[in-house]
Amino acid sequence: MLSRRAVLKSAALGLTAPFVNRGRFCLFGQSTLAYSALTLDLVRRCTVIDMLGLLTLNYRKLSDWESQPDRFGPADYQRLKNSGITIFHPAVGFTEGDVYASSLRDIEGLNAFMSAHEDEFLRVDAPADFPRAKSLGKIGILIGQQNSKHFRTVEDVDSFYRLGQRVSQLTYVRNRLGGGSSDAFDIGLSGFGAQIVERMNAIGMAVDISHCGDRTTLDAIEASSKPVLITHSNCRALVPSSPRCKTDEAIRRTAAKGGVIGVTMVRYFVHSGATATIEDVLDHVDHVVGLVGVEHVGLGSDVDLDGRDLNPNAARKNDLDGIHYAQKVFDLTEGLLRRNYSPANIELILGGNFQRALSAIWT
Repeated sequence: MLSRRAVLKSAALGLTAPFVNRGRFCLFGQSTLAYSALTLDLVRRCTVIDMLGLLTLNYRKLSDWESQPDRFGPADYQRLKNSGITIFHPAVGFTEGDVYASSLRDIEGLNAFMSAHEDEFLRVDAPADFPRAKSLGKIGILIGQQNSKHFRTVEDVDSFYRLGQRVSQLTYVRNRLGGGSSDAFDIGLSGFGAQIVERMNAIGMAVDISHCGDRTTLDAIEASSKPVLITHSNCRALVPSSPRCKTDEAIRRTAAKGGVIGVTMVRYFVHSGATATIEDVLDHVDHVVGLVGVEHVGLGSDVDLDGRDLNPNAARKNDLDGIHYAQKVFDLTEGLLRRNYSPANIELILGGNFQRALSAIWT
């Protein structure tokens, strides 16, 4: 159980509020959301990495933050900090128009935002930046893109690396590199795609295959000399109707190369039934662990702190039932404890696995 000193330290970080019965604590004064002392301690001490963690899905707001950094205030920062996430990977996927120009603006905007708030944020460029962000109490931003269409030439990989990009998803939908999961026909990794993978390996940029079609997924794993990441996907064995979820074969081959799959919290990738809860997310974690071991699963939530269902009248529901997305890391941690994962293994799932894989890729 947490010592009084640890509880006070957690409170100083915005992670706890009033004490409640049986060693459970409330977050941010919300008496209906209580977590165990061990959950709070694990989140506090871990370098939590969300490999598709969005600062906000309100892109107008994000644009304002980037163009007018003073519009991002202390309350905005504290809310991100209170989430328990140490490292956000807020990658977007431009698919239409001039993708090169859009990707350039996105990365330059993030760089400008971080420069304006250098006391609060740290760009994560190298393995040493993971412990650095944690020790400094800063929020780390890992720059990536969900489409590699902006790589018009192999040399563009170098150009975007110099701007700070460290992860690139090969395809969102079909492009010159290969096929997407939503395409009617997956062409597989192209010759140009293989050249891009080779250059990404050489320079130290992570290959992400989350949205790739099945053939392109396997081709990319085979072509890569370094670990390949599935930053945000789930297990097709549990959601057979979703081509965006990965097959057991893809998960096995990813793990064999030292890669990691980040489980998502988007409803239709979690469960196809009438309900979808954090328990269904945990089922995906259990499936990966049973298939390839605890060393190859992490978090790639694919949501911000508000979720995606801002319109209650929308025909399609995106969010899980009974979850408050601002505290999703605590819900995940509490669930892992319920399923008897050890603290050491929970630390791997919350961030240690992605930290290990990214360090191997970047070295």
